[in-house]
Amino acid sequence: MKLIYQHLLSFLLIIFTTVAIIGYAEITYVTDQAYTQNYQRMDDYAASLSDLAVANQKNGTVTLNSEFLNQLQFVLRSDDLHLRIFDAAGKQIYPKNEQKFCLPQSVFSILNQGREIRVKNNNDSKAYFGHTKDAYTGVLVPWTNKNKLIGSIWLGSRVKNVERSIVTAKHNLFNALIIALIVGLILSLVLSYYSTSKIKRLSRATKKVQAGDFDVQIKYQGNDEIDQLAASFNQMVRTLKKSNEEVRQQEKRRDQFMADAAHEMRTPLTTINGILEGLQYDAIPEESKPKSIALMSRETKRLIRLVNENLDYEKIRNNKVNLTKTQFNATKVLEDVKIQLKQNAVKANDQLQVISPQKLLIYADRDRFTQIVVNLVQNAIQFTTNGQITITGRRIEHGSEIVVTDNGIGMSQEQMQYIFERFFKADPSRARLGKGESGLGLAIVASLVKQHGGKIRVNSVPNQGSTFVITIYDQGYEEVISK
Repeated sequence: MKLIYQHLLSFLLIIFTTVAIIGYAEITYVTDQAYTQNYQRMDDYAASLSDLAVANQKNGTVTLNSEFLNQLQFVLRSDDLHLRIFDAAGKQIYPKNEQKFCLPQSVFSILNQGREIRVKNNNDSKAYFGHTKDAYTGVLVPWTNKNKLIGSIWLGSRVKNVERSIVTAKHNLFNALIIALIVGLILSLVLSYYSTSKIKRLSRATKKVQAGDFDVQIKYQGNDEIDQLAASFNQMVRTLKKSNEEVRQQEKRRDQFMADAAHEMRTPLTTINGILEGLQYDAIPEESKPKSIALMSRETKRLIRLVNENLDYEKIRNNKVNLTKTQFNATKVLEDVKIQLKQNAVKANDQLQVISPQKLLIYADRDRFTQIVVNLVQNAIQFTTNGQITITGRRIEHGSEIVVTDNGIGMSQEQMQYIFERFFKADPSRARLGKGESGLGLAIVASLVKQHGGKIRVNSVPNQGSTFVITIYDQGYEEVISK
């Protein structure tokens, strides 16, 4: 069932239930009022006749004049009332032309106690007062004198006369129900259309997003639940659009990496193949063979490094690398890295400097920490020419901080957003063979720092240089790694 019909049915059920409850209460009230007023009217008549009966009694017996009673009955008939009189023994003494009968002992005992009996329907009542063609409702009132029963009177009116007001109330209630349902149907249609129209807009917008349109935005006014859902939907679409753009950038960088990798692998493979063919057919002069073999060795190592970097990154990213953390002197590692990369810095005409206390304790995996520093310094050398590269180490609260600063080409804000992502190259045209050309160095650094429970951040200004800050925390203070 469509939502608009569900809303419509719900509104109509609410209206019908409400009118039914109110109608039931109203009918009950009108019925009670009609019978109460009728009983009160009968009581008034009976009280007046009781005074006459007491005044005219002889020897404890009712002696109302028959002619008077006939006249009274005639008057009462104009009001559609029925009259019967019983003596002290419960025998009917008026009207005399009807079949006489005595009140049942159960009824008589109640009257003998001076209690009035009210009958809603004489034909249905358990207390027998005589059946009639038309049902009567009324009262059976005892006449007493000095607490002694001298007789009783039955005054009643036709039930159908009493229930005229009830029938009218039921008729009015039925009309009100029909009108309420019609008005409710119209209002329900309006409200249901208003509610479902918002949901339809959401549905249409969702289908557009499903089709790949991330520029969809839903206009809304107000602050109800559906409007809040629309606001959340708009925010979700904006997030999806941003994520989709990031995925496209990732795909673009991956495609670029595959192209670069193919190019980088083709060059050494071509070189190696050419040298092997030259050696095979003695096309290389004897004096050039050592240089050719050395070149082939370098190109082979280059291929191995490219493959190993990819495999290494996958292990680190999937937390498959077991870290063996110990406390050691980080300054010694920084000095070793300086010596290790000094020749690379000299080739770029860079100055490499270490500023660190003689003893800088750090809690990390020594080999992986060395890999982190090497990759950072290699990255600085790669993008710095005729410059200064400084490696700084210092203690902070509950940890150690390593800072690698250069005055190279720097990066823009957009480049810094992706600098730690796989395959990203801040400036591919500046990449020099043999030093980080795969675009994985900083991605490996970020992943290793994260596995250590540390932090990494970068500050950079185009043409002014970059600063990478690594924070490694002491044992027990590492940040929780979120997979």
